[in-house]
Order: sequence, then C-alpha cells, then structure tokens
Amino acid sequence: MTKLRERKNNRKAVLRSLYGAVEQNRPEVSGSALRAELDLPDEDLSAACVYLADEGLINVDWTSHRTPAAVSLTHEGIRLMEEQEEQEEQGEQGEEDRAQARKTQPHD
Repeated sequence: MTKLRERKNNRKAVLRSLYGAVEQNRPEVSGSALRAELDLPDEDLSAACVYLADEGLINVDWTSHRTPAAVSLTHEGIRLMEEQEEQEEQGEQGEEDRAQARKTQPHD
C-alpha cells in the first residue's frame, strides 16, 4: 500500500508533468508517456489519475484495463498550476528581496 505522502507526491508529479506539456502546446499526454516520464507503476498512476479526475483537475481517457490512455489538464487544473507557479515566483522574489535587504543594511 502506498503511503499518503507518496500518493500526494504522485498527484503533484502528474499535475506538473501535464502543466509542462501544456506550456509546450501539448494539451494531451499519452498514459504510456506519462508512466514512463514519472516512472510510476500502473496502479499508482491510475490511482493518482482517478483522484485528480474526481477533483476536476484532469480529464482521463481510460483503456479497457483501467489504465490511462490519454490525460489532459482541465481549465481548473491549469488555473491551479498557474496559481502555484505565481506563489512560487512570489516566494522566490521575497527571498531575493530579503537577501538584498541584508546586503544593504549597515552592520553593527
């Protein structure tokens, strides 16, 4: 049984991969390409896709074996990933601002 942290990491990896594909104008990724890129067993990839699809973040076309044939981000999934990207950028900018402030402050 996969631990909660691993399941969350798998979901994040799926979202990141799909968001990267969208940025490269590839709105859909084959399940086999996603599986190979993330190096996930079928069961773990399927579980991540079921969860994300239930949350409305991705669309999945399933094979007859209940593994992903094709996966794409929904509009809601793209919005979530853009929001996370903005937060990361703000965090990085905040770090740069703090580092610059330390450099310009007089030392005692």
